[in-house]
Amino acid sequence: MKKAGLLMILGSLLLLGLFKFPLWNIMLGAPQYPDPLGMNIFINGIKGVSEFDIQNIDGLNHYIGMKTIPKPEQMWEFRTFPLVIGGMAFLGVLIGFLGFFGKISYHWFLGWFILMTILGVLGMYDFNSWLIEYGTDLDPNAIMKMTNLDGTPLTYEPPLLGSKKILNFTAHSYPRLGAYMMFAGMLLTLIAYFVGKKSQKQKS
Repeated sequence: MKKAGLLMILGSLLLLGLFKFPLWNIMLGAPQYPDPLGMNIFINGIKGVSEFDIQNIDGLNHYIGMKTIPKPEQMWEFRTFPLVIGGMAFLGVLIGFLGFFGKISYHWFLGWFILMTILGVLGMYDFNSWLIEYGTDLDPNAIMKMTNLDGTPLTYEPPLLGSKKILNFTAHSYPRLGAYMMFAGMLLTLIAYFVGKKSQKQKS
């Protein structure tokens, strides 16, 4: 169980990368913007890829009635997510130490992985809901009112994952280093479960 415990500890610590590196990135490219506009989404806020990207995106959004990019204090997620990630990292390290010294079963490793998976799915669902609201809850008094062929208001929500054409812009939405570190960490904790299971069978 010592090897499994170490893997569990390492996997849990990788979650802390989310406090340093962005979780997600959305880029907006158009012919009139040789350098695309972009925003990096962290667990505690949103920052522009370049210095004035957020300001420029908000300026464009104003014309079509979209809300401004939210500040950390305007979204409960940016206060809650750091607590969740910090708590899961601490819990995972604790489980790893207890497993290393043979105080708990390897089943705890799988339990942590399942819980983290559930939280991750809920987080992605919440993120997608925000994208939909962000692109559809438009100001009726906007300067530009674009409509579909059937007369319904045109929506501008970026994709959760992948690329999408929005007027003359193309939006690209993909995970970034923080997300990859989290996925790698979760994979290590799942491996820790199987290593612990194999170790237990060898003893019996």
